[in-house]
Amino acid sequence: MLIRLVEVRRTDEYVEFHWHWTGTNTGPGGTGNPVDLKGFEQWTLGVDGLILESRGNMGDAEYQRQLHADPKVDEAES
Repeated sequence: MLIRLVEVRRTDEYVEFHWHWTGTNTGPGGTGNPVDLKGFEQWTLGVDGLILESRGNMGDAEYQRQLHADPKVDEAES
């Protein structure tokens, strides 16, 4: 698994850490399928600059599709 920083954005209320995650589903019961997702963490910072709260955002349906996709079906559709 590799998570790469895409960019950091600051809004009036939050800091957003945008990431790109790639890897292979090899855990217990893993399918061996590749995983390639983008998302971001939305951070609320304290006055000391430390993260008070982090809310993750990504396409869960796309994540599930990639975990459970049949690579043979995906290849045949290409």
